[in-house]
Amino acid sequence: MDTDSLRLFVLAAEKLNISAAGRELGMPPAVASNRLAKLEQSLGSDLMHRSTRKVALSVEGAEFLPFAREILAQEDAARAALGLSSPQVSGLLRFAASSTFAQLYIIPLLPEFLARYPEIKLDLKLSDTRFDLIEGSYDLALRNSAVEDSSLKFRKLADDTRILCASPDYLRRHGSPSKPSDLVNHQIIAFQDLTPKPLIGPAGTIGQFDPRAAGSRLVMDDGRSLKLATVSGAGISMNSLWNTHAELKAGSLVRVLPDYEVDDRSVLWFVYPKSNVLTGKVRVFIDFLLEKIGKAPVWTSA
Repeated sequence: MDTDSLRLFVLAAEKLNISAAGRELGMPPAVASNRLAKLEQSLGSDLMHRSTRKVALSVEGAEFLPFAREILAQEDAARAALGLSSPQVSGLLRFAASSTFAQLYIIPLLPEFLARYPEIKLDLKLSDTRFDLIEGSYDLALRNSAVEDSSLKFRKLADDTRILCASPDYLRRHGSPSKPSDLVNHQIIAFQDLTPKPLIGPAGTIGQFDPRAAGSRLVMDDGRSLKLATVSGAGISMNSLWNTHAELKAGSLVRVLPDYEVDDRSVLWFVYPKSNVLTGKVRVFIDFLLEKIGKAPVWTSA
């Protein structure tokens, strides 16, 4: 299969513009259009719908796109193994991460990354709602959870310590729980999943953070909003230390049940499909974030 035509297709799918994709690859519009038509003919399927006004991916094109990207990644990796790769990494990097974490730690770093790698373009999906990495055709994602999906590879960025916290005002009004079983008498702010989380205390004592048992009346799918509701005095929440360390230091949040640890095996992981080759653009982005965030996370001093 002609990989130059595959590159044209992938770029055209990203831009939704065949002529613009061709120009980027040094092809006149007529040549690019003819090249794509020959690829479709060889595959026996229309990959893109064309009209005088716009271009759109067909259903078949959308299904074929991740495989085209994989073929190109394999070619790039093979050339790199032979010392034939370009010293300047380039291409579109599709990256997904928690919007809360990205706002705090990744977005401020992007100008430096883009200046360091001027040939890389970033397409970011930032959401605290979980989604399927493979179906979304993303090159890389950052997840803060236990990773058990056998179809994914992963690399650790940093520990993700979870804590229970509340505002001083809430604790003045409602008192501080002294043991996990006291939580059922408190207002609990829950994040998406209402599954109970185990708590391990002194001498191995065990408890639970269970929003359902407490009759939680406030459930959210955004980490920043969860923190703001906690700071405002709406109740007790479970939060990542990376999300709350500044508020804990400033005193607008206080740890609840500080002698208990949340035992949910949560870690900040880089994850990517097991079938994917770790391309240059992905590798340098991982290395950059490890350098800037992973070596000495600022929240570990909280």
